[in-house]
Amino acid sequence: MIERFIPTLRDLDPDLREVFMQKLRVRWTHTSTALEGNTLNEGETLGLLQYGLTIAGKPLAHHNEVLGHSRAIELLYRLIAESRPLTEPDLHALHTAIQTSMEVDYLKPVGAWKREPNSTLTKQDGRTVINDTYATPEQVPALMSEWFSGFAKRRNDPAVSALDAYVWSHATLVRIHPYADGNGRLARLVANVSVIEKGCLPILVPAEQRLDYIESLASWQLASGALRRGSALEGEREKIAHFHAQCAVWMTASSALIDEALELQRQRRA
Repeated sequence: MIERFIPTLRDLDPDLREVFMQKLRVRWTHTSTALEGNTLNEGETLGLLQYGLTIAGKPLAHHNEVLGHSRAIELLYRLIAESRPLTEPDLHALHTAIQTSMEVDYLKPVGAWKREPNSTLTKQDGRTVINDTYATPEQVPALMSEWFSGFAKRRNDPAVSALDAYVWSHATLVRIHPYADGNGRLARLVANVSVIEKGCLPILVPAEQRLDYIESLASWQLASGALRRGSALEGEREKIAHFHAQCAVWMTASSALIDEALELQRQRRA
């Protein structure tokens, strides 16, 4: 489905390509959900996605999060295969896929923009501080309209690298924080549309680097100040350099994911 964009995938025999895509789906789902506190390890994620195995002692909600993220990946692949613009309904559909809670809360809608302000706790200079820089609910529609335009521009401009497109799309979406919950998982999904279409494997944020990842984005957000309509989504651009450097490392690691399959392919052709 996405192999037409990624040359290394086209080099694989169909069976090796299929197995690698399963491996990628498991790794992508595990890393992103683990960053949000999901307790299934990568092997358990494989067991659930590949064989439908439930894991004793693990919360049902964590099983559902894994299944929902996997469904969201399929929606993302379909969007890429159709080569069409990302729309607000598309983003809402992805959000609905990853938000699998059975609770119904008017103030925390699924598949719709947030209805009340949200903030988070983060660390800064060894202290715990409140990050209240996100957009207010009434500002979200206009800011997201700007985000969609910026996303499309970077997605379609061959002069914009996959890394730069990812960093902008990921960071600015999280800065707006348009949903009551699930903003991180959504950003880590949708920012990879441009990455794949520009010929690279998805950038995956390692669960082991959760704290550095969160603090890197939060430091940039706090330095940029409260997001309001009319202010640049990029905020303090020099302050995002650390996140950019992190993403560059993670991008290299993602490229190495396929090495095992490529080695098996070389052995077959030797």
